[in-house]
Amino acid sequence: MAYLTLILVCQLAGELAVGALAMPVPGPVVGMVLLFILLIAIGSVPKGLDQTATGLLNSMSLLFVPAGTGVMLHFKLLGEALLPLSLALIFSTLATIVVTARLMQWLGKERADE
Repeated sequence: MAYLTLILVCQLAGELAVGALAMPVPGPVVGMVLLFILLIAIGSVPKGLDQTATGLLNSMSLLFVPAGTGVMLHFKLLGEALLPLSLALIFSTLATIVVTARLMQWLGKERADE
């Protein structure tokens, strides 16, 4: 229960930071970064946190049900914006592939230098 509370406190801190600083990033993303920084400071992932996070990840598919329902409710609106949405989806996918490939190349060089 303590680790679930930690996850939720990090999310709340992220939401508060986004609200206070008017950041253009979702609060849970900032909370995840805060949790990541905390884990770096600790130096490892505690077993209880790993178990809690794994349990949440195993139930993640349930979290997509409301989003899928929202998509179906606004299907007509999505159809009207099909071209810009398609272009954004294609561009973001290609950008993700390029950034991931560059990062892997960079990390591979770092490891080869060791």
